[in-house]
Amino acid sequence: MRIKKGDTVKVIAGKDKGKTGTVLRTLPKEDRVVVEGLNIAKKHVKPSQAGQGGIEEFPAPIHVSNVKLVDPKSGEATRVGYRFEDGKKVRFAKKSNETI
Repeated sequence: MRIKKGDTVKVIAGKDKGKTGTVLRTLPKEDRVVVEGLNIAKKHVKPSQAGQGGIEEFPAPIHVSNVKLVDPKSGEATRVGYRFEDGKKVRFAKKSNETI
């Protein structure tokens, strides 16, 4: 998966199309990412001794094909590539050719 935790991404498809956010978690086995403040889902929670019940909101996972990394130089959505620099494999933004 080319997107990692902490990356800033832009949603390119779905109900939150055009919005940007930070990746909180990656789910590589499912090819999904959880983005802060996007794809908000609601869950009804029953009251228990531990806490009060109610409707809880949380960011649901988004498929990785529906997000693109935001280019650190231009601020636009870009694809991610890999190359070797000084014997290390690094990611780079294809739009600006800048290392991420």
